[in-house]
Amino acid sequence: MRARFLAALTAALLFAFVPARAQVIVYEVFGAYLESLRDQAGIPGLAAAIVDTNGIVWERAFGRQNIAGSVATRTDTPFNADGLTQTITAAIVLRCAEEHRLSLDDTVGSFGVPTAEPDASIRQLLTHTSGTADNPTFLLRPERLAPLWPIVRVCAVDSYRETFATLLHRLAMFDSVPGPNMVSITPPAEGVPHPADVERYTAILQRRATPYFVEDRRALQSSYPESASVLTPATGLVTTVRDLAKFDLALKQDILLEHGTLDAAWNAPIANGLPLPHGMGWFVQNYNGEKVVWQFGMAENASSSLMITLPARGLTVILMANSDGLVKLYSPANGDVTLSPFARLFLNLFVR
Repeated sequence: MRARFLAALTAALLFAFVPARAQVIVYEVFGAYLESLRDQAGIPGLAAAIVDTNGIVWERAFGRQNIAGSVATRTDTPFNADGLTQTITAAIVLRCAEEHRLSLDDTVGSFGVPTAEPDASIRQLLTHTSGTADNPTFLLRPERLAPLWPIVRVCAVDSYRETFATLLHRLAMFDSVPGPNMVSITPPAEGVPHPADVERYTAILQRRATPYFVEDRRALQSSYPESASVLTPATGLVTTVRDLAKFDLALKQDILLEHGTLDAAWNAPIANGLPLPHGMGWFVQNYNGEKVVWQFGMAENASSSLMITLPARGLTVILMANSDGLVKLYSPANGDVTLSPFARLFLNLFVR
């Protein structure tokens, strides 16, 4: 497989003087090698899409979303997004800041929110940093985002759940569910959906990829953890690669946020003269001199996802799987996406 990959890549470079043809070949190479990596990781089902500044330019699904039923994965198969949820949370909070409904330097305590970190700023929550502004330290702790739930209630008027659901609707992300428990919440809980939405959410969840535990490339059906059943600022979204492409496109086209706001979010804090790994809602690093913006999601023995953007090229890859194989072995929480062979495949083909 590696020999075929290198041969195809060489062919792509030889055809570089014909941009359209070369582009098609590179996508073919990406798809072929992605399938090889999926097989090596034992991932039962994988959906993928590449998005530029105008929309999806390539998409493909691999394997099975349900092995027992022999149900093939599709590009509209819903998966648990897990940690990718926090990118939408970041967009909501950053929009509040744009509209001067809050300041990113407001402390959690100033909102009267019960928290163990009353002096932590909203900016620090989004960047997963602690310490002083001139000497921040990084530690990825998604649970720190919990105070953003009541804070969004203050800045966006509606509850966090309602605001999140409204954003999905606004972006026509109609194959997405703001938390699997959305179909069962009742008053007095905030954000109780309309019966028609409950029906739609139920249908989406019925199509959701079956989770698997993989050992020695053998997939055994598992179950989603309880923590994945509830929407929080850090996790809970159920969506598809096609719907995430709509979110990505709205960011690129300055529909959700002003360009300057997104640019600030995609710049990491500096400590001792060096950038930390995480901006506001997204990891940020350099690869061959080019900025790479990314985020991941994982529920152990159930699901995983990667979303990687090259801002200078306006190009994003979205990967979603029904096992933890995209992420678990590669420790992305440390801030280096190049540890993942899935990420390196994309970067090696499209950054050169």
